[in-house]
Amino acid sequence: MDYLKESLKLHYEWKGKLETKARANAACKQDLSLAYTPGVAAPCLEIQKDINKSYELTRRWNTVAVITDGTAVLGLGDIGPEAGMPVMEGKCLLFKSFADIDAIPLCIRSKDTDEIVNAVSLFAGSFGGINLEDIAAPRCFEIERKLKEKCDIPVFHDDQHGTAVVVLAAVLNALRCVGKKLEDCTVAMSGAGSAGSAIAKLLNACGAGNIIMSDKQGIICKGDNLSPAFAKLAEFTNKNKIKGTLADAMRGADVFVGVSAGGIVSKEMVASMAENAVVMAMANPTPEIMPNEALEAGAAVVGTGRSDFPNQINNVLAFPGIFRGALDVRASDINENMKLAAAHAIAGLVSDDKLCAEYILPEAFDERVGPAVAEAVAKAACDSGIARI
Repeated sequence: MDYLKESLKLHYEWKGKLETKARANAACKQDLSLAYTPGVAAPCLEIQKDINKSYELTRRWNTVAVITDGTAVLGLGDIGPEAGMPVMEGKCLLFKSFADIDAIPLCIRSKDTDEIVNAVSLFAGSFGGINLEDIAAPRCFEIERKLKEKCDIPVFHDDQHGTAVVVLAAVLNALRCVGKKLEDCTVAMSGAGSAGSAIAKLLNACGAGNIIMSDKQGIICKGDNLSPAFAKLAEFTNKNKIKGTLADAMRGADVFVGVSAGGIVSKEMVASMAENAVVMAMANPTPEIMPNEALEAGAAVVGTGRSDFPNQINNVLAFPGIFRGALDVRASDINENMKLAAAHAIAGLVSDDKLCAEYILPEAFDERVGPAVAEAVAKAACDSGIARI
């Protein structure tokens, strides 16, 4: 099937992947009096007295805003907010299909960080959570940070944290498969943008032995002339302060995680890694190294971002359940403990008898995933003291 051609045809037919469905009746005068005026004054006054009643008397408790400025859309780059709308509608479809969450796409006509933050914070009272999507780095970091400061609802940049959660789950199970522990391992990483930085932080929070990050300029090392973002990464990575290229970072490493560019890793680089190496080459559509080449070079477990190879690193395993759990306990944030809980929940769904080199993650359509992640995240929110019910 030519997916591009067929998808375009269907989008013309669908005229949008979302629609509004009424939960209340409007079939007679009495229905209108109850759902609208004059009866609606009662819930309005209740919320005026206690704003938290907005979660009980409106759909806010189950509604997430999916926000983009259209600057980093699905590998297409800066195509604008309107052009990003089909992707945001698709994201909302996944929220509904995998977690029964009502999500609304909101595409903002601005590239100004403060304008975006102000706009989102002003309408945050209509939502139970905010999902940031396809916003270019480094602006995405600042937008998320400032929104977390201004909003009392969860703000989650899925390109960063959803990816990090699934990568951590994949790495944990891949290491289970080869009999290694994360705390004993060196992880070499290619790509230090939004996804790469979040992955590194979550791996570190989970106790990774050593993380060596590399970008186009080479290995990130504390003491070099670094950007503020890279300087923060250097505080907890590259413990031995090695310098050089990605090839130097990968030499002797137990795990490779790539969120960068296709074809930049050679078979020789994989062969230089430790025995029973794990390779997560997630550049799309072309991985840093093709799975067959990585396996031929000696990798024991290989994952990619693609659905046509085993071990797809797919964010849909994470974000629906994470938001479901956060909404269910009315969490004020999605913190590190909740992300770690989500990763462990995903990893835990692969039993010892099923775990193998080609099956380290549950399938995207495994119906156990959403509920398991939601339960773990809700518990972590309660344990963290940020649950409000």
